Amino acid sequence: MHYELYVDSLFIINFVMNLYLLILVDRSTIRTASPGRLAAGAAVGAAGYLLPFFWTASGILKLVAGICVGTAGMLCVTFPVRSLRMFLKLLERLLLYSFGMGGILLFLIRSLKPAREVLTGALGILGAGGIAFLILRRFRFGLKTKDLCTATLCRNGIRVKAVGLMDSGNSLMEPISGKPVCVVGKSLFERLWGEDTGGFRVIPYHSIGKKRGIMRGYLLPELELDTEGMRLKFKDVYIAVSDEEVSRTDGAEVESVEIIINPGLFEKNHKTGAVEAAD
Repeated sequence: MHYELYVDSLFIINFVMNLYLLILVDRSTIRTASPGRLAAGAAVGAAGYLLPFFWTASGILKLVAGICVGTAGMLCVTFPVRSLRMFLKLLERLLLYSFGMGGILLFLIRSLKPAREVLTGALGILGAGGIAFLILRRFRFGLKTKDLCTATLCRNGIRVKAVGLMDSGNSLMEPISGKPVCVVGKSLFERLWGEDTGGFRVIPYHSIGKKRGIMRGYLLPELELDTEGMRLKFKDVYIAVSDEEVSRTDGAEVESVEIIINPGLFEKNHKTGAVEAAD
């Protein structure tokens, strides 16, 4: 039996499908990939999958090598991979979404028998992949609304580690810049600032049990977060100082949480490019 394969069509199909998967992986972690990196990663992955056609070796060896090179290449190009742990976490997400997308594609092909010929063509595969993408993007197999992390707060050469909680209930924003605000307890703040408490900004807030109030906000030069096997560094993060110690432990198996992370921090830094991987 003779088959004709068009390299350009094969590359485009792999590129688009890889792009779908990388966007899903990015959404399920902490959104560190820029649009340029997503596109570059998808292209590297697609090029890797074409390697078996330009290499003389056994069929299985070529297939395995192409998949390994393409997968590893697109993850490393797309995301700021700095450790094996981070790579394995990203690979886990990629495989999860790959199986999910493959299952949806197979279901569509088997269920829509009259359109089977169309669905197995290039445009049909891309269209079905788009449907699978829209379905899978509704499910985030990643950060929960109340996930623990390790936070390192840095100021004037002082580095303080603290237990952090990413809480979707924290939607505080600094009113002038519109940047997301994290909340820390008084004792943690004093370990960093000491008695130098001038030059603050007013952070208004609303909470259950107290209609409205204000907290003092300060600009933290650097914040590192270690979560989901990834370590990220943020520059110039606003923190608001609570008059009471932060102890939001709903769903957290620890005695005390010292800083409440605003999930919007990832969104803002993803758009501005102020986030980077820590060494």
